[in-house]
Amino acid sequence: MQATRPVNGSEPVIAIVDDDPQVRDTLSALMHDSGFAAVTCADIDAFHALGDPPPVDLALIDLRLRGESGLTLAIHLRERHEIPIVMLTGVGDEIDKIIGLETGADDYLIKPFNPRELVARIRAVLRRYGHASARASAPGKRQIAFGEKRIDLDARRLMDGAGEEVPLTNAEYRLLEFLARNPERVVPREELLEALGADTQRYVDRTVDVLILRLRRKIEPVPAKPVHLQTRRARGYVFHLGAE
Repeated sequence: MQATRPVNGSEPVIAIVDDDPQVRDTLSALMHDSGFAAVTCADIDAFHALGDPPPVDLALIDLRLRGESGLTLAIHLRERHEIPIVMLTGVGDEIDKIIGLETGADDYLIKPFNPRELVARIRAVLRRYGHASARASAPGKRQIAFGEKRIDLDARRLMDGAGEEVPLTNAEYRLLEFLARNPERVVPREELLEALGADTQRYVDRTVDVLILRLRRKIEPVPAKPVHLQTRRARGYVFHLGAE
């Protein structure tokens, strides 16, 4: 493992877990240029060697490590520590099903990705966890309001009536934004799965149901009696911007 900057400073420390040395070097340089400290780990054992708890603010984990799975590390972190997780994966890894339902990872990106988008996602996740150096930026110009809440399309975040951010995972945010952009019409499950990029053959019911339940807990005054995100039996879901 290698630390590109001291890990005891005020900058967030990002653990990069990837078995490709070129990727580790590239991501480490990107973190350094973006105001983060970085610790690189070639495998899960190297990450565990950092300590318990590991002295990092976020773990950036490649799903497919050589001879092992980054999923194993993500599950371990979620069970033992309150450390945010961003996962990197290749195309076709059914990542929505894997991280959204099994690990609870906070976000993911599919390779190849835009470096600026990765940095923006990391900052957003750190902000959700209250990291002092990742304070919320000024509200974006593009917003969708529903009830007392606002979706900031530029910053990819949900704000409540007091101006505080409501923490959402990437999958939750994507589902909410898609529904809010298509209000007052019934959206079939299959269309939601396509918007999420999930496997529409095997995981339709479970994936959508889990995300809908999570969203209702975060956006509805009474989740059991939703006024915004409603079910239309055997047809799909409908999103109301105003209360009925």
